[in-house]
Amino acid sequence: MKELVNNLKGDRVIWSFVALLALFSFMPVFSASSNLAYIGQGTGNTISYLLKHLAHIFIGLIIIYWVHKVPFHYYRGISLFALPVVWILLGYTLIKGTVIAGANASRWIQVPFIRISFQTSTLATIVLLIFVARYLSKKREEEISFQSSLRDLWLPVFVTLALILPANFSTTALIFSMILMLTFVGKYPIKYLSFIIGAGVAALLLFILLSKAFPDSHLFSRVSTWQSRIENFTSNKPGEDDYQIEKAKIAIASGGVYGLGPGKSVQKHFLPQSSSDFIYAIIVEEWGLIGGFGILALYLLLFFRFVIAAHKANSMFGKLLVVGLGFPMIFQAMINMAVAVELLPVTGQTLPLISSGGSSIWMSCIALGIIINVTKKEEEIAEENKEKAKRDAALKKLIDKQLAEEEEEDYDQRHDVGIDNETGNYSIEDQSKNPMNAVLNK
Repeated sequence: MKELVNNLKGDRVIWSFVALLALFSFMPVFSASSNLAYIGQGTGNTISYLLKHLAHIFIGLIIIYWVHKVPFHYYRGISLFALPVVWILLGYTLIKGTVIAGANASRWIQVPFIRISFQTSTLATIVLLIFVARYLSKKREEEISFQSSLRDLWLPVFVTLALILPANFSTTALIFSMILMLTFVGKYPIKYLSFIIGAGVAALLLFILLSKAFPDSHLFSRVSTWQSRIENFTSNKPGEDDYQIEKAKIAIASGGVYGLGPGKSVQKHFLPQSSSDFIYAIIVEEWGLIGGFGILALYLLLFFRFVIAAHKANSMFGKLLVVGLGFPMIFQAMINMAVAVELLPVTGQTLPLISSGGSSIWMSCIALGIIINVTKKEEEIAEENKEKAKRDAALKKLIDKQLAEEEEEDYDQRHDVGIDNETGNYSIEDQSKNPMNAVLNK
């Protein structure tokens, strides 16, 4: 265990916060999964959901470990090849996507043979933000023209967002806002950003107008849900989401300052998404305001470490990676908590590293692994390069030894049959060993 800890490179404070959030997540997930257990099994036994979450967290920590070993500049090229793959996956999700965990949107695809549901928009978020960071760092010393940026930057961005929008407006809005923030940090001309924002709003209005023209189309099935959520949030008109909000508010009010105690939540039996979208309400109900503010403080401290990591990064690409991958994680957490207390309309955003769900946890872990890689100190990188040089030297020595053995074996064979090592011909004194003599004698 000590050796494993010593192999962890990068910002140890980020490692600590990730470990704290992951460890804490077991208690609310174990408690809040009872609703799913009653619906799926009829028993209310949440042990299987706890073990499933344990597997997700364990795999996620392995992902962080292996990703933080890969030099972050490798992801420049990976994003170029990964983006077309993401488009294919998003298109397949729109056509063949499945609905899980009571959600009413097709955002997942089933991975063959291993029976795992995967939310493609989470992967698209990471790949797209890395792609944008790559473009901005590449163009840092050049004057960016609007026409070239439309082709090289914004066309891939809008294609990706257009494939996410029909099934997940909140994720689309979050990605678009994070890209705008990233381009601002990357010193993309502000005069161009105003046009991009206008184009984005116009594209959204066009999508809504098309949904009115083709109301029966599967592509526009979520527009009515967006509209009803906004209307319910801005008015006193009762709606479908009022049930979830009311139960979440009851859970928060019941928690008080100290909470009802771990596992003693009552509203977990009534909230449809108690282990994912509304897990923060269950946390406050069981752990009180102390637990609720404690989780909020952890995310804010993690955000502070991201700011420090971005400031200390040695390259512009590293700075943009930390901003592009770290800040959305914190904003997603803020959105999840704001929805639980009715500061925002209901969305499908989970609480990173705490809510149940495999793909959301794993994609957060990929982002954290890349960020931790950026935070490596120069001496840690030098140590890794030294270890790599030792491995390469040992491998070269092994190969040279193998080649020497093969040459020696070849020399022995040539000597046995009387072959001259310089000319390759049979020597006169060893002509009796020439295999051709046996043929001629016959």
